[in-house]
Amino acid sequence: MTIEGKTVRLRPGRDELGELYTVANGEPDAVDVPLELALHARITPIGLAERVLRAAVDGGRTEGIPDDPTALPPKRTRAGAIIVRDGMVPLIKYLTPHGELRYEIPGGGVEEGEDLHATLAREITEETGMTGRAVRHIATVYRTSERFPGLYLDHYFLAEAEGEFGPLETLDLDAGMEPVWVPLADVVSLPVWPRRIRWRIAHWHAHGWPETPLVLADRNAADLAAPCHW
Repeated sequence: MTIEGKTVRLRPGRDELGELYTVANGEPDAVDVPLELALHARITPIGLAERVLRAAVDGGRTEGIPDDPTALPPKRTRAGAIIVRDGMVPLIKYLTPHGELRYEIPGGGVEEGEDLHATLAREITEETGMTGRAVRHIATVYRTSERFPGLYLDHYFLAEAEGEFGPLETLDLDAGMEPVWVPLADVVSLPVWPRRIRWRIAHWHAHGWPETPLVLADRNAADLAAPCHW
């Protein structure tokens, strides 16, 4: 992927959380933002930003999610844990009904009466057998699903965890799923959901985790093996 010299036309601004860009449509105060900066910037509306960034990176198209999914009520809210230990990341490995290899970041749905931190701690234990806690909220992803209609909202946290994986029969995973440790550098090249976070994990680990959660839109693509650099 070559992004040097590429730019995205955006309108700069600020909100209570800091710097915020808006996708521009010919506004006179818009500026050409270097693509390497735009890929890590807060941009609104996030659905439109996803399409603009992908077009700038590889000329491709991303469809299937509204321009501004934040205006819609999510069908379900989830919490996911990004854990880095000795250069390794735990992921949930499984095969689709069509025999395609997939990986997911450990996590699951918020239950009644839970906050996101409680959900995260519970899901780490249920899916891996380890004991964990949230350290920092680093990303929010609005997504659509291939299998289930509606909009879903996922919150991802940098997390810490102690212990090792529990016996598979004690974990709350669907048949065929298992937790595995994956080298941090390999995550970008694996079919990991969510795809717009997978390449950022190694970048954030090397250059610093977001102080303000990045908000992204991401269609749950059928071909997760395809590279994603936007």
